[in-house]
This record gives sequence, structure tokens and C-alpha cells, in this order.
Amino acid sequence: MKNVGISSRSGRRVHGEGVRGRSAPTDRMEQPSNENREEDLWFQSDPAFARAYEQMMKRALVESRGERKRRLLENHGRGEKMLVARVLWPVFGSLENLHPEYEIRDLRGGVNFVDYAYIPSRQLGLLLECDGFGPHWRDISRWEFDRNEERQNLLLIDEWKMLRFSYDAVREKSERCQQTLRLALAKWGQIMPEAGEGVRLGVYERAILHLHQTSGREIITPAKAARELGITSKTAIKHLQSLEDKGHLTAIISATGRRMGYAAQGEGSVRQMEKRNDGITGGRMKVSD
Repeated sequence: MKNVGISSRSGRRVHGEGVRGRSAPTDRMEQPSNENREEDLWFQSDPAFARAYEQMMKRALVESRGERKRRLLENHGRGEKMLVARVLWPVFGSLENLHPEYEIRDLRGGVNFVDYAYIPSRQLGLLLECDGFGPHWRDISRWEFDRNEERQNLLLIDEWKMLRFSYDAVREKSERCQQTLRLALAKWGQIMPEAGEGVRLGVYERAILHLHQTSGREIITPAKAARELGITSKTAIKHLQSLEDKGHLTAIISATGRRMGYAAQGEGSVRQMEKRNDGITGGRMKVSD
């Protein structure tokens, strides 16, 4: 975690290190010990995440050298780990395409580092940052501010996508951060529809498909889509029905003709839905659209 901004690989401190280079250790947010303990318990609550995070860091250390390796060992801390645990892991469901302390050379030859680069394909390169708020934000010079802005501009011009989350948002508003990430993946083309390829999909439609794919292809209901994407049930229903019309989802219809949810093509039977949701309301999911 670092203060807002961008810095280079040079020896000079550039405020914030949003996309960062060599500098003194970042001035991390001071946290009470009870907050640290709470975070540690949160990290340990999901063994699958703990294993995936450890494997990701080991892989990065093996692949890195020089300044990047130093950053992985010395600068990569609680804020960065919390970003993965509370935002990236719930959305991606895997850390295989996530690269911590990623090194990037910009269009003018400058070398920069970002908290994470998510590169699932040649078509998408997404930079992700967790920014803390500290004293350097107040003390930044005009030269540093200008340098920060220009370096970020160069990365965006070079077709990198970027999302930045504040430490407080990651810790206290993680669901909102997840919603933002889902919409970004949908907007920037992470979703590659299997059906209706010639039909244009909107941002929310792509986000719903991404939610369906990353949730084990579970039944999608209006309530679930609305909750996960931060939209109203009415909006969720509109886009679910649109996806049905475009051939991406199938409505699950009860014996009485009621829509109970949506599934991928070929998976839309009431029996299948009841089996998947066994244990919820007695084996049946009551859904209102």
C-alpha cells in the first residue's frame, strides 16, 4: 500500500508510488494492533486463498530479480494483501494471472512498478493499486505531482487499463470495490460470450455473465445480480431477460410458469436448480423477478 501517485525507478522519492519505482520504504498507514489481529484472522479464514496467495508470491519471487524482487520482499505488505483477499480473489476466483509488483517500461523508457497486473490474455492488461492516505500527499512538490500525472498518462496511452482503490475502501467497502472490478472487466472485454457472438452486449450484461462464470455457474437470480453488482432488482431483471433474448441464458420456469432464476443454455431445469441449491429454503430457492 502506498500514498496516491506514481513514481519511477530512479532514486528520488516520488509521492504516492501509485505506479512506483525505487524509493524509501512506503509510509504505510499506522494501524492499531487490534486492527492487525483482525486482518490476520480474516486472511486465515479462507485456506484456499491462503494457499493461492502463497503460491502467487513464490512464483513471483522465482521469476523476479533486482528491484522487483526487493519490492516483493520489503514493500509488499498488508494493504496489497488485503486488496487481493477482499477484492480480487472474490471476483477472479484464482490468482494464476495476477502478477504482484509488476514491472512496466513506459513509452518514454521509464521503468515503473504497480501493485498488481492482471493479464489473463493478450487483449486485457489491467493494473490494480491499493492507495493509502499519508503525509506525503500533503508534502508533494509540484514537480513530483506533474511527474506522477505524466507517468500514469503514458501507461494509459500504451493501452493499459487501471483501477485504483483506497485502503479505506478495500477494508470497509470491499463489496463496492468488487462491483467496480466486475463492471470494469465487463466493459474492457474480459467476457468472451460463447453464444450470440454477433450480438453486442452491454456493460451490465457482460458483468452478469462474468458473475455467472466466476460463481461456479450457479443459478443467477435478480436478487443475486442486484446485490453483487450494486444495481436495483428492476435493472437486474431487465438485463437478465435481455441475456435470455440474446441466447446467453435460459430462464428456469417452475411448473406454474414462474421465473425462478437463470442458467446457462442447457442447464435450465427446476430439478437442476433445486439440486444446486440444496439446503437453501428446504432445497428450493424462492425467487421473485
